[in-house]
Amino acid sequence: MNIFLAVVNLTLIDLPGLTKVAVEGQPESIAQDIENMVCSYVEKPNCIILAITPANQDIATSDAIKLAREVDPAGERTFGVLTKLDLMDRGTNALDVLEGRSYRLQHPWVGIVNRSQADLNRNVDMLSARRTEREFFAISLEYGHMASRMGSEYLAKLLSKLESVIKARIPGIMSLVNQSINELERELDHLGGPVAIDAGAQLYTILELCRAFDRIFKEHLDGGRPGGDRIYGVFDYQLPAALRKLPFDRHLSLQNVRKVVAEADGYQPHLIAPEQGYRRLIDGALNYFKGPAEASVDAVHFILKELVRMSIGETQELKRFPTLQADIAAAANEALERFRDDSKKTVLRMVDMESSYLTVDFFRGRPQEVEKGESPTTSSVDRYTEGNLRRIGSIVSAYILMVSHMLRNTIPKAVVYCQVRGAKQSLLDHFYAQAGKKEGRQLAQLLDENPVLMERRQQCERRLELYKSARDEIDSVLWA
Repeated sequence: MNIFLAVVNLTLIDLPGLTKVAVEGQPESIAQDIENMVCSYVEKPNCIILAITPANQDIATSDAIKLAREVDPAGERTFGVLTKLDLMDRGTNALDVLEGRSYRLQHPWVGIVNRSQADLNRNVDMLSARRTEREFFAISLEYGHMASRMGSEYLAKLLSKLESVIKARIPGIMSLVNQSINELERELDHLGGPVAIDAGAQLYTILELCRAFDRIFKEHLDGGRPGGDRIYGVFDYQLPAALRKLPFDRHLSLQNVRKVVAEADGYQPHLIAPEQGYRRLIDGALNYFKGPAEASVDAVHFILKELVRMSIGETQELKRFPTLQADIAAAANEALERFRDDSKKTVLRMVDMESSYLTVDFFRGRPQEVEKGESPTTSSVDRYTEGNLRRIGSIVSAYILMVSHMLRNTIPKAVVYCQVRGAKQSLLDHFYAQAGKKEGRQLAQLLDENPVLMERRQQCERRLELYKSARDEIDSVLWA
């Protein structure tokens, strides 16, 4: 007769028996290692414990019962299983244990008789072993009155009818499953879906990723994210400080003014005002403005490059595609280099324009006064008097100060127009044009996904499928 047992799906974890001492070939920590491993399973609240103890051993010394009592003191999920009933000494029995007098559990003790080593040697199959087990309890003088609730078959049925234990755990399990599903779905959204195969879809994905990066980059510039304020700092602090440090005092010192004015006339002394001397002093002073102008361009360029780096790191979707990430960074930085070159040419041209045409009205409003007592026809040698040279230096200094105020306002305008505005409007224009020319294989190379993230997505998808299957199983139990 064939016997089939209908039991619920349970995961059986066969844990090693607890040991006391290490035998040859085992580490000294073997006893503690095994106990720690067993505890890691049985302490879980959703674990049903089968505390298996040999009947020919004192229940008070049972390691299984001792451990079960520690993790399940109320005995709500512990089932006592007594083995080797057929090997007890003649005249002894296990009734005190099986009837709950020695050690009471919320669930009844179950006695079983397994195949002996001799049975295994003779290849006794499980059906024969179960029949022998039923006969043992049926004809036993000690256990005959409880034969209907003894044996492996009864234990299987008992575990299948754990409605009270299982249902008590279902709400918590369902909550945990739903929470895990939500977390996995959020992570999959974060990781993104699989890469498209179609070239058109791949190009669309690339352009969308570029736009995502571009949005974040603009947020840094416009104030939605930090970093753009540092550009204002270049104009409000660094540029004015650099202008204040220019060596105009040395350039317009009495000694240098005398030298420049004298050299400007050559062999022909000036007749009224040393115009060539003025021009050379002004040209020399204006030349100093090139340093702060170029430094402002370079400072803003450095900030923009840093904002590109930050924006790429903050574009979560790009982390999947290291090749595309690197190409976007390279294209953005190449564009910034072009903007910097254009900006530097513009600000230097602004300085050169100041040298190429002086504001005449400024000097016409300052007539060349002669020293008190001097005659306008005084010889040119007298024109190099200290007082006259100081007046020349003072007039040039005032003119340079006027130009300095003007450049302090116009250099930022040029830098923003050439670099910041350019970065906002056309940072990736060249990249877009090149991407549109690429073929399917080249597009696929740009979307060469990070292997670590690809593996993580596959893991999440597998786990999500398992959790959803578990949720369906639990739902079927709840509504059964």
